[in-house]
Amino acid sequence: MPYITIESGALSDEQKEQLIARLTEVSSEIMKVPKEFFVTTIKELPDKNFGIGGKTIDRVKAEYKKAINKAI
Repeated sequence: MPYITIESGALSDEQKEQLIARLTEVSSEIMKVPKEFFVTTIKELPDKNFGIGGKTIDRVKAEYKKAINKAI
């Protein structure tokens, strides 16, 4: 039974449904395994619990928003 797991920041219910549906569809097609055999889980992590480039995601997002606002 194939198992798909995604770790991400907070997602809306609609985003979760789309991810599960699309990941299952594509994986089923590529692997030639019926969709009914796939299990998918989504692990949501707070932005302060992971980082990129030595900064927490919440800080990266804040800096990005600040840069965008300056550009406008």
